Amino acid sequence: MAFIFAFANQKGGVGKTTSVVNIAAFLSARQARVLLVDADPQANATSSLGLASGDDRLSLYDVIINQTDVFRVIQPTSRKNLDVLPSAAALAGAEVEMIQVIAREQLLKKVLGRVTEQYNFILIDTPPSLGLLTINALSAAKDGVIIPVQCEYLALEGLSQLINTINLVQTNINPDLHIAGVILTMYDKRTNLSTQVLQEVKTHFPERAFNTIIPRNVRLSEAPSFGQDILAYAPESIGGRAYRALAEEFLVRVRHQVHLTGEG
Repeated sequence: MAFIFAFANQKGGVGKTTSVVNIAAFLSARQARVLLVDADPQANATSSLGLASGDDRLSLYDVIINQTDVFRVIQPTSRKNLDVLPSAAALAGAEVEMIQVIAREQLLKKVLGRVTEQYNFILIDTPPSLGLLTINALSAAKDGVIIPVQCEYLALEGLSQLINTINLVQTNINPDLHIAGVILTMYDKRTNLSTQVLQEVKTHFPERAFNTIIPRNVRLSEAPSFGQDILAYAPESIGGRAYRALAEEFLVRVRHQVHLTGEG
């Protein structure tokens, strides 16, 4: 039975897709079977792993709207053990079409229920919004939500709205939902602002903030344009080493969770 985590932050440009792609890559390199679900119509996670974008390809839209068999849509990547349930621009219209569907908040959960035995981890990349696609991801994320927060001005602005949404989903749809971690991204040790944001996040989320901090790094920005994760593109860059450490810390948390709950 797969662990399922959603990566969410309605603020764009916080390193959400970078985080989910690279954690997925490092987990698969550790021989875990990983499915990355791209629930963002921008399809950045899909293209970051080398899959060409385009509406001529089956995508998550076809699975949740047209009820296409999910196994027809899942695509392998160049990395062993890592598959993608790809996105496409058509997914942008899905939220309007989902309004008419019964149990519309749980469509993705139902889809993923068909594939949980095939993977160890299912990681969901969400859109930078709190619409139905994100609600679906939070509903499906039985093992928690991970929130990337950039070390920049107004980093915490809007997080209260996300937390309210998480609480509503927990109360009404997914009682297991909780904040499983907060990732600090784009850290620049040369600036006082980064240090201040780091301290503020650790104050707000003392138990949930990961110890590993992701620095601002050119290699991390370059890798997606080559359709590669950082492990393939520049594993020994400071960004590559940071995500390796973060993935290891993530695994420790998962093992601790299993120990506490007796799952697995």
